[in-house]
Amino acid sequence: MTTVGFIGSGNIGGTVAKLAVAAGYDVVLSNSRGPETLTDLVAELGPHASAGTVAQAGAAGDLVIVSIPLKAYPTVPAGALAGRVVIDTNNYYPQRDGQIAELDDDSTTSSELLQRHLPDARVVKVFNNIYSKHLASLARPAGAADRTALPIAGDDPTAKATVTAFLDAIGYDAVDAGALRDGRSYQPDTPAYGGPYGPFSNENGTPADAATVRRALDAA
Repeated sequence: MTTVGFIGSGNIGGTVAKLAVAAGYDVVLSNSRGPETLTDLVAELGPHASAGTVAQAGAAGDLVIVSIPLKAYPTVPAGALAGRVVIDTNNYYPQRDGQIAELDDDSTTSSELLQRHLPDARVVKVFNNIYSKHLASLARPAGAADRTALPIAGDDPTAKATVTAFLDAIGYDAVDAGALRDGRSYQPDTPAYGGPYGPFSNENGTPADAATVRRALDAA
């Protein structure tokens, strides 16, 4: 079974880790503060979970999830992620990350910045447009009438297929939004950012099928 490495184990990373363990994956968690700070989360997830350094999590994962503040993306170890499929969950929030000129003038996207930093990895953007509590509550088995879809974007078709299979295993359908640059169609301040899944005040969220997500993407 595939091992999933996590660089960042906060709200989104921790939620995806829980879904992955429930689906039978092994996970290796990491954060910027060190593996000893992840003891409680590892204990909660059980024997399929362990903690390591950022480099160890990156090297261990057949699939690696980067879920850290965008401003920290230069700290992601490029060598450890060479050849890996990397899921990018990040968003650009200037009030947190500081101003980044290339993003302010829309000449590139946050995921393209990560891909540039990881030239030997294959980056796919997903999980950035959904509230972590909705992500936890909306997962459904394949074939469920109320199954929710998440948009994905990436430049490598094989990597997108890998991520689509991972989403399916943890309870979600995928909507292909296009190339990595097209991830701007579900970044903050777009209709597809959060909107399809209901307001944050409703912690259970609202199921959104592929057609609903596609309409939101097309409205960007």
